[in-house]
Amino acid sequence: MSVEPFDAVDVIRAKRDGGVVPEKALRWMVDAYTRGYVSDAQMASFAMAVFQRGMERDEIRVLTDAMIASGERMSFATLGKKTVDKHSTGGVGDKITLPLAPLVAVFGVAVPQLSGRGLGHTGGTLDKLESIPGWRAALSNEEMFAQMQGDVGAVICAAGSGLAPADKKLYALRDVTGTVEAIPLIASSIMSKKIAEGTDALVLDVKFGSGAFMQDIDRARELARTMVALGTDSGVATTALLTDMNVPLGFAIGNANEVRESVDVLAGGGPADVRELTIALAREMLSLAGQPDADVEAALDDGRAMDSWKAMIRAQDGDPDAPLPTARETHVVTAPADGVVSQMDALPFGIAAWRLGAGRARAEDPVVFEAGIDLHAKPGDRVVAGQPLFTLSAADEARFPRALEALEGSWAVGDVAPERGPIVRERITA
Repeated sequence: MSVEPFDAVDVIRAKRDGGVVPEKALRWMVDAYTRGYVSDAQMASFAMAVFQRGMERDEIRVLTDAMIASGERMSFATLGKKTVDKHSTGGVGDKITLPLAPLVAVFGVAVPQLSGRGLGHTGGTLDKLESIPGWRAALSNEEMFAQMQGDVGAVICAAGSGLAPADKKLYALRDVTGTVEAIPLIASSIMSKKIAEGTDALVLDVKFGSGAFMQDIDRARELARTMVALGTDSGVATTALLTDMNVPLGFAIGNANEVRESVDVLAGGGPADVRELTIALAREMLSLAGQPDADVEAALDDGRAMDSWKAMIRAQDGDPDAPLPTARETHVVTAPADGVVSQMDALPFGIAAWRLGAGRARAEDPVVFEAGIDLHAKPGDRVVAGQPLFTLSAADEARFPRALEALEGSWAVGDVAPERGPIVRERITA
């Protein structure tokens, strides 16, 4: 029986007391936890120490590198084209990946978009796409490469189990120990998977506000800077945009309805905020790929992005022209008086959509593709009494009361339009 070179209790104490964990000890801690030598209780204690004491930049780099080393690393060096990915920290109505990946692929750049499923109030990209008949999320590495190397260029699929298995184990532990919000752990979780994926460049959409993971803009900025530094230190060209998630993005919150809205954007229309953020992120991605002057708006307006979308969906056995699921039950909420929409907090709308069946409480729960909320007005819009404000959709009308309960106090019609800043607040570079 081999003797372990470190003791988990010593590592926990070092961080608990505000010290810096030596590199070899930190690498050992991650490896020993992945193989089961360090217990869940010990790693939970370490995660809480990190939550309370933080980590220095070099410690976060070592932690991230150790999580990458726990699994496989992919490489796209043989593709013969630049690869650039985007990651969003999640929000309400955030369907940007859907129009963004095929839009960027129009310009000959490969987009390896490894995505996840929703949990809680934030929706999952794979859940949205699975509302398209036939579409499949699970691809082999060979299928991924073929799709990116050929005419399609973009792929949105599930990450394989071989990428950063230490992160998968640690993420599940953080979820049940009150340590999800620790910035070093969030940053290393996201970046370990993105760096292991092997992309040349990465753009981060770091959200702040009511419906975001980081409600405070200063903490969102700290997270963005930490992740940009991790990418840069690992040789991945990385930038971040800080974006506003105080109000739901677009008019659709759910799965099938968010696909419909994404298709509207790809057809040159769609809500102004979804189009604006899609264009901003596409420009950022293409700039990192060496095409700072690419005319992304033209590609949305002349049909090229739509053609790219249809090719991407068909490549994964989906039918882009098939009807999407529609709800059997709807409930319309109307304006109580004439005025202007003065409030629409993102988080309660995300929770309401989740309660309608659009999200899941546990990883193994199914989602109801047709469930969700369609907004008919946004803050600043003038409305008249009796005008529809938003429509709830569900497979079962019994879900409406709890969804409406979540929305109590989250929206208002008043006399004064709220002040709204731009969606993109800051650009963060190394």
